[in-house]
Amino acid sequence: MFQQILDPIAGSLVLSALCAALPLLLLFVLLGVFKVKAPKAALAGLALSLMLAIVGWQMPVGQALSATAAGIFYGLFPILWILINALWIYRLTVATPWFEVLGRTIRSISNDLRILSILIAFCFGALLESLAGFGAPVAISAAMLMAAGMKPLKSAVVSLLANTAPVAFGAMAAPIIALNGVTGLPLDELSSMAGRQTPFIALIVPLLLVFIVDGRRGLKQTWPVALVAGVAFGAAQFVTSNYFAVELTDVVAAVVTVAAVLLMLKVWQPKESVSAEAAAGSTEAAVEVARAGAAGSRHAASANAPTTGTASLGDSSAATVDSSRPAARQIWMAIAPYLIIIAVFSVAQIPSVKTWLGQVGSVTFAWPGLNITDAAGNPVSGTKFKLDHLKATGTLLLFSGLITMALYKITASQGLKIYRDTLVQLRWTIVTVTAVLGLSFVMNLSGQTTTLGFALASAGGFFAILSPLIGWIGVALTGSDTSSNSLFGQMQATAAEQTGLSPVLMAASNSSAGVMGKMLSLQNLAVASAAVGLDGAEGTLFRKLIGWSLALLALITVLIFLQSTPVLDWMVP
Repeated sequence: MFQQILDPIAGSLVLSALCAALPLLLLFVLLGVFKVKAPKAALAGLALSLMLAIVGWQMPVGQALSATAAGIFYGLFPILWILINALWIYRLTVATPWFEVLGRTIRSISNDLRILSILIAFCFGALLESLAGFGAPVAISAAMLMAAGMKPLKSAVVSLLANTAPVAFGAMAAPIIALNGVTGLPLDELSSMAGRQTPFIALIVPLLLVFIVDGRRGLKQTWPVALVAGVAFGAAQFVTSNYFAVELTDVVAAVVTVAAVLLMLKVWQPKESVSAEAAAGSTEAAVEVARAGAAGSRHAASANAPTTGTASLGDSSAATVDSSRPAARQIWMAIAPYLIIIAVFSVAQIPSVKTWLGQVGSVTFAWPGLNITDAAGNPVSGTKFKLDHLKATGTLLLFSGLITMALYKITASQGLKIYRDTLVQLRWTIVTVTAVLGLSFVMNLSGQTTTLGFALASAGGFFAILSPLIGWIGVALTGSDTSSNSLFGQMQATAAEQTGLSPVLMAASNSSAGVMGKMLSLQNLAVASAAVGLDGAEGTLFRKLIGWSLALLALITVLIFLQSTPVLDWMVP
């Protein structure tokens, strides 16, 4: 048995906490200062945390390696199992002309760039975030905005800023699921708490988008539809995350918001319309640029694809952007993958089905080689592993993808090729995520995270203000809310317990506040620059966005602080 030690370095909690922070500091310095690739930085952080666990925290070598293996396995299943299958479904849609039909449907609604910024960057981007993430929402929405006539730099800024509100529940709620895995806190409580924070950001983001597109005039003329979009998205996020299924939060919010905006536009229109001539080249060519940066090239075409009203996805010879409204059947076919996902997850939530899946589709076991207690002698939760197989979010996505293949008449060989290409595209992401989860589990099980938490607890109630900043830094440097939650989730919960704050509130705050940093992550900035053809524009984008990022961080920090006090503590589940 290994018993964790709170102050193993010279018997000093402060020195021990400084040493415990070294793996995180190394990771951030390598990423932020030396611009080392994320996989190498994550592996370096993992190696240092292993050395500290064995030498400093006196963790047996066998248990340290077993903790690493547990983290790697958790990174693969369920986290990467979700991401791989979500991105696979997205790539299945890209492999057919139905993706262009979806874009054409959106463009046919309005030629006002301010309205399109809401529909494309905010709504459609949220839909992509719910499935793909990892730059795809930014790349595709930026290319579509540019094709609609928006200037490249502004297209990138709008798409990056829009990719905030949905991130905490992105990739079928992978960040919240990861948070549940490293903290052991109930998934439904974490989901409910995040769903009582991010809607306030969703309320503001559409207003910021129209301001960026058209300044004060845009805000003055289009605030009604922007407000409707923000309220609809925030309300749908709250209801779905609190009362339905956390995995479907962004899907439902995006669909509800599109419907609300369309209904609004039937009874209301801005006094003026801000439009522009399409950028040189076709929509198809612009989307191809985005695919090159976020999802790879086209692999196959559906046998039942539309043959009229749109160019082939690989054809970049079209001179104009096609904004004609597709036929009703084509629209239904274009949105079918998202409807299939909603249907599959809805069936999985039927009480009898949910009970059956819980009985046959899940198994809990003690991870081999781990026998650990905390400093007080109580068994730690991280030694138990719950493996969902049939009921896993990733498995339900796999079923959804197979149904999509059948509907789009994509052959098995094409589907397998796209799946293989998805794995190839994510190969370095797989290394990064597994290394970060290995680092997280080693730090948590060796006691390094607990040491950090106890040290931070000395801040007392002030920790409620530090907590959002920690999450923001984590996402800004790693580019992933999932990775940030894996690194800091347990530390946030531990510090909260020591200061008398709610662990659920502080852990969820790591995710909700962290998303404000995603627009500044090097990965997202690079994808946006490539999508709009502005190589080397990362610095310019960073300078244009850092003010908005800090302002949104300050706003949610105030909300989180109030939720930690009697003023709003009734919002904490």
